[in-house]
Amino acid sequence: MRHIISMLLQNEAGALARVAGMFAARGYNIDSLTVAATHDPQVSRLTMVTFGDDGVIAQIINQSRKLIDVLEIADLTSRDHIESELLVVKVASSASNAAAIARFTELSFGVVLEETESTRTLQFTGRGSHISAVLAELGGMASILELARSGTAALERGQSILAPAESTVPA
Repeated sequence: MRHIISMLLQNEAGALARVAGMFAARGYNIDSLTVAATHDPQVSRLTMVTFGDDGVIAQIINQSRKLIDVLEIADLTSRDHIESELLVVKVASSASNAAAIARFTELSFGVVLEETESTRTLQFTGRGSHISAVLAELGGMASILELARSGTAALERGQSILAPAESTVPA
């Protein structure tokens, strides 16, 4: 089963490497990984997508909690959450498909980032399933020349906050 794990980490050199190393050492696969600083420059949010049964995910969470850099961790899968990905894709464009690409981009809430005589660079955001569907549809109307996909970013809905205890962040 697909799981979205959200972690708050100390924003320091090697923190991501220690988390990734723990996964690699235990043979866990990371399907998607997104990391960036939060509004607190001392803390980064790491969002990963992995697959496993509930027992494996519980083991991942318990082992991750033991890492010194991990301030807080939660499996958002069973919680009410919002998730999104970013796709930037460059497609071949010609007089015969330019209008269809423009129409599809608008209908899919995309943005045209760049237009040249022979290419269009487009941006889309949404759940992973939406991004996959966009790629499939675009691939049917134009050659995909290049793409970059961000991976999943997720937050719990409402007022719930995945936050470290104040005493765990160094001053």
